[in-house]
Amino acid sequence: MGSMFWIANGSEAFERLAFFGVRAILPLYMFGDNSVLHLSMTDKGIILGVWALIQCLLPMVSGGYAEAYGYRKSLTVAFLINAAGYILMGNVVYLAGDSDWGRFGFMMAAACLVGTGTAIFKPPVQGMVAKTLNEGNSSLGFGIFYWVVNIGGALAPTIAAAIRGTEEAPTWENVFYGAAIVSVINLIYCLVLFTEPEKDETKAGQSPTRVFVETMNTLWQDKAMFRFLLIISGFWLMFMQLWDLLPNFIEQWVDARDMGGALTSLIGTHAEKLLTADGALKPEMLININALTIIIFVLPLTWFLGRYSMLFSLVLGMTIGLVGFVGAGLFQVGLLVALFIFIFSIGELICSPKFTEYVGMSAPPDKKAQYMGYSNMPFAFGWFIGNIISGPLYDIFSSKTRLAGRYLTEELGMSPADFQALGDKEILPTLVAKLGVDQYAATEILWQTYHPWVIWLILGSIGLASLIGIVLMAWNKSKGQR
Repeated sequence: MGSMFWIANGSEAFERLAFFGVRAILPLYMFGDNSVLHLSMTDKGIILGVWALIQCLLPMVSGGYAEAYGYRKSLTVAFLINAAGYILMGNVVYLAGDSDWGRFGFMMAAACLVGTGTAIFKPPVQGMVAKTLNEGNSSLGFGIFYWVVNIGGALAPTIAAAIRGTEEAPTWENVFYGAAIVSVINLIYCLVLFTEPEKDETKAGQSPTRVFVETMNTLWQDKAMFRFLLIISGFWLMFMQLWDLLPNFIEQWVDARDMGGALTSLIGTHAEKLLTADGALKPEMLININALTIIIFVLPLTWFLGRYSMLFSLVLGMTIGLVGFVGAGLFQVGLLVALFIFIFSIGELICSPKFTEYVGMSAPPDKKAQYMGYSNMPFAFGWFIGNIISGPLYDIFSSKTRLAGRYLTEELGMSPADFQALGDKEILPTLVAKLGVDQYAATEILWQTYHPWVIWLILGSIGLASLIGIVLMAWNKSKGQR
């Protein structure tokens, strides 16, 4: 592992700092009573789903372009596009005004920009990491890579939670402008320090169309890799909803005042910016347990699991991750949700580096960036389909506003005319007033009546199917079958 290994790690950490700062608050920025854009859960799912397709499918060909035309050129284009996308996100409200379609359209455009920039960024950086490793140090190397990446991932939600302001004085745009600034810093960092590896001279003179055709043909010919990527897509479908769906679920259903009190007792008044108005820990901070867990445990666990096969580690990580994912959606108590996010994170830190290692070490020496691009295919299918189905599923099974409306009409006998006169923001306060309880007691009544947690069982079943597929693949491989 030479200097370029650490330089590539540094660039990834910067990019994750910008990306996860935005992604940590984006579900709350788009959907919910305190959101800015006030989009529906279905609209949010469509935007994130399209983002997923772009960000995860484009690397399958952009990796080939990086090998043909140069890593530094790819990185320059990526950072400039990302900065533009983040700036647009921060100005959606000003550009769209009161237009629902305008907010949806501008947010979609911004998501496509960031998705494109990130897609162009990933293959050269991950390819550089793969080029600096070998069979002897790949397990440790990819573990370190995942550790450094999550330093950015851990800092980002904490910074974002602090600078997005409060419900009374929101400053969401600061998060997006900060991400744009970090992207520009990363551009300067790479231009100064990044050394261009040797180009694939067989592609250097080819047209972009020819590079695309050959890139896709390589994947199609590697049947074992193609099959592996398809099978594991179901796990990533489940996996990505921890960031895209769980923050909204926590905001609506989980009483995180216990976690807010714990943090306050730990760091005193410094915790104020990380809490909601009623003293609950902000959803993005609960999700941040994921990155903090990875930072603490990834290196010792990676070292320990280095003695086992990559497929064994994948199966183990997926199993633990599945338990944590489902458990995080089954409880309303902040401490229990935090515990299952921790369990999920242990599974992730076992599974994810081994997934990257498996793809990277299976790649031919001259196609590392190209195969790192292929590794995004499971995220594309899983992330896209997950968001497309989770939005409508949430509206059906878990939308607190919709379920509160059902309770008003079905259980308390409110007339259709009176209900129609209520705006969305008035539904829950009306229920609270009619029940004569506080919002947490009303939430508990809705939880017991309508079981909104069922959405996590549905999504978890998809992850279980993927896990079974990987187990069968590992079994066949142990028997020498392709």
